[in-house]
Amino acid sequence: MPRTAQAHAQVTTASEEEVARFQAIADAWWDSTGKFKPLHQINRPRLEALTQHLAAHFGRDRTADRPFEGLTLIDIGCGGGLLCEPLARLGFQVTGIDAGEKNIKVAKHHAEQMGVAIDYRTATPEQVEGQFDVVLSMEVIEHVTDVNAFLAACSSLLKPGGAFCGATLNRTAKSFALAIVGAEYVLRWLPRGTHDWKKFVKPSEFTAALRKTGIVVKALEGVSYDPWRDLWNRVPSIDVNYFLFGVKS
Repeated sequence: MPRTAQAHAQVTTASEEEVARFQAIADAWWDSTGKFKPLHQINRPRLEALTQHLAAHFGRDRTADRPFEGLTLIDIGCGGGLLCEPLARLGFQVTGIDAGEKNIKVAKHHAEQMGVAIDYRTATPEQVEGQFDVVLSMEVIEHVTDVNAFLAACSSLLKPGGAFCGATLNRTAKSFALAIVGAEYVLRWLPRGTHDWKKFVKPSEFTAALRKTGIVVKALEGVSYDPWRDLWNRVPSIDVNYFLFGVKS
């Protein structure tokens, strides 16, 4: 069977409804004041956390010009490439995949304009071959149809000793108040219906599911919005948005 036909024949954990929702606003990915403003703002603390943990794990100097040169990274559910581009500039050989074809077109176009080399593909993790030093899955797990199958596919793409970085929303009363009511209805940061609180994943659930795939979580931390300064910051609390770092045994 040809590779493309084989890929489409495989089972996928992508939700058609969720893919369509994000494709409908794909043109806004790089508008830092538009629908994806929160993602642009949250990138700063996320990149800080990512580079800190990855530099420590791979023994790299974060102050170097391209500290992660020679390492491969795949960003699963990359959207318009908001994390792919800065990570590529830090030296990673980046592959970005997304189930939404329009998202990938936007990501490709922007990378070309910026002169950043990134391998973008319209695909889900079940449809990719090979293994990478780093697997990234940021704000994706709460949108898939089967969490365990999705994480198994992510783990299959990670080299032994490689690093997994994930981010999502905790399933708490506080996350419902802030991420659903606050972000979608009061502040209108996101279109209504972007998130389903019942699909939020608790850190204990995320950690346990990863452990089944051979990935051991080494660090957990939160990110929180400061309305007075209009900034997102790294915080100890994981009640709402949280980031985790794990290593494949």
